[in-house]
Amino acid sequence: MRQLLIKVVKNETILIIAAILALISCFIVPPDAEYADYVHASTILQLVCLMLVVCGLQRIGVFRIIGSRLLHRVSTARGLIITLVSLTFFSAMLITNDVALVTFIPFAIAVLTMADMEDRVVLVATLMTIGANVGSMLTPIGNAHNLYLKALTGMPSLEMIGIMAPYSATAAALLLVVIFFAFGRQPVDEFRSLDGAGIEQGVLAPEHALPQPDEIRITGYGAGYGGWRTIVYAALFLVCLLAVSDIIPLWVMCVIVIATFLFTDRRAFRHVDWGLPLTFVMFFIFIGNMKRVPEFYTLAASLVNDHPLEVAVGSSQIISNVPTTLLLSGFCDQWRELIIGTNLGGMGTLIASMASLVSYKNVTKRYPDRKGRYLAVYSAVNVLFLVVLVGLSWIIE
Repeated sequence: MRQLLIKVVKNETILIIAAILALISCFIVPPDAEYADYVHASTILQLVCLMLVVCGLQRIGVFRIIGSRLLHRVSTARGLIITLVSLTFFSAMLITNDVALVTFIPFAIAVLTMADMEDRVVLVATLMTIGANVGSMLTPIGNAHNLYLKALTGMPSLEMIGIMAPYSATAAALLLVVIFFAFGRQPVDEFRSLDGAGIEQGVLAPEHALPQPDEIRITGYGAGYGGWRTIVYAALFLVCLLAVSDIIPLWVMCVIVIATFLFTDRRAFRHVDWGLPLTFVMFFIFIGNMKRVPEFYTLAASLVNDHPLEVAVGSSQIISNVPTTLLLSGFCDQWRELIIGTNLGGMGTLIASMASLVSYKNVTKRYPDRKGRYLAVYSAVNVLFLVVLVGLSWIIE
C-alpha cells in the first residue's frame, strides 16, 4: 500500500497539488450554483477524445512503424539524428509532446544502441525533447494548454499557428545548426542491411521470449501500417480536428470516438492518462473560486498584466507550463503574450514542461550513471534555446 501511494504521488504530483488547492478554495468560497460554470467542458471533451485516438494509434504501433521505415533510408550519423529529432518535432504537432516522447525516446535509445552510438544518447534525447516541445507549440492540438487557450479565446487555429510559427521555425533552424556541428557524416550501415520489419523487430521487441507490446501482439512484425485500425483511427483523428475547429458539434465527436473504441479496443480506456483532464478540472475549480475573492483577483491581475509573457516564462520554470496557463488565464486577458509565454516557458528547467520528464526517466533508467550529465546537458542546451526565443519575442512583440 505504501509503495502504491508513493507511486501515485510521484506520477500525479501536479494533480495532487491542484486537488489540494481546489479543496482549500472550497472553504474560502463554499460550493454554490456558480460552480457549474467553472469547468471548461469543451476543453475537457476535446482533450479526452484526442487522448483516446492518439492512444489507439500508439497501441497499434503506427508511429514506430513510420519511424522504422524512415530509418531504412538513413546512411550517416547526422542523417540518423536529424531523422530522430524530426520524428518528435513533427509528430508532436499532432499527437502532443508527451506522447511523441513516450513513443520515440525508447525507440531512439534502441536505435542508437543498434548503431553503436550509445555515447551520444544524452545529447540526442535532449535535442529530441526540445524538438517535441518546439514542434508541439505550433498547433492548438500539440499542447494541452494550447487546446485550452484556443477553446477559451475562440481564436481560429490558423491565427494561433501564425503566432507561434516564427518561434517553431527559428527553433527548428537552431536544432539543425546544433546537429550539423555535433554530428558528422560517418556512415551508419546497420540499417542498410535490414528491411523495415527487421528494424521494427529489433527496436520494439528483440526477444520473442519477453512479453510483446500491443502493436506486435495485434498486428505482428512488419504489419506495414498497423492494419485496418489505422484507417479507422485516422478517420477519428479527422473527426477530432473538425470538432476542435468548430466545424462539427462536440457531442458528435464524443459519440463517434467513444462508440468506436468500445468496438475496436476497450483497453485504450485504461491506458489514457486520466490524470491530465482531472488536473484541469481541479485548477478550474481553484481559479473559479479565487476569481471571486476581490483582493486576490486584484493582486494577481496586477502582477500578471504588466509583463504577461515574462511572468508566464518565469512561472513555467517552477510549476511547468500547463499549470501556469490555467492559473494565469484566470487573471490575464492578453492572450497573444500568454500563448507565447507559456509555450516558450516549456524550455529551460527540466520541469518547465512535464513532458521533458519522459526523456529524463527513460535515459536515466537505462543509464543511471548519467543523471548528472543529462541534467547538465539538458539545462545548458535548453537555456540557449530559451534565451534565443525570448529574445526573438522581444523583437517581434
